[in-house]
Amino acid sequence: MDIAHIIAEEKIKQAINDGDFNDLPGAGKPLQLEDLSHIPEELRQAYRMMKNAGMVSDEKQLKKEVLTLEQLAAVCSGDEKAEVEQKIHAKFFD
Repeated sequence: MDIAHIIAEEKIKQAINDGDFNDLPGAGKPLQLEDLSHIPEELRQAYRMMKNAGMVSDEKQLKKEVLTLEQLAAVCSGDEKAEVEQKIHAKFFD
């Protein structure tokens, strides 16, 4: 073990003894972990950064929008249906 590791451990122990970790937000609740298994390992960090910057839409929101568009396409016909199907296609490929 190097000296930096030892110092860090001592500071953590001291903070625990001082109660600095009591009453943290989310204490006692399960962690909300992201499942990034569908993203290649070498792109995960870039994906996290883009998501934190608000540049990547949430997967749940995207699924909800696509489901709504699919339901709309089911009741449309002709040009309207083609327009809705094009919007669905755009959600995946644009």
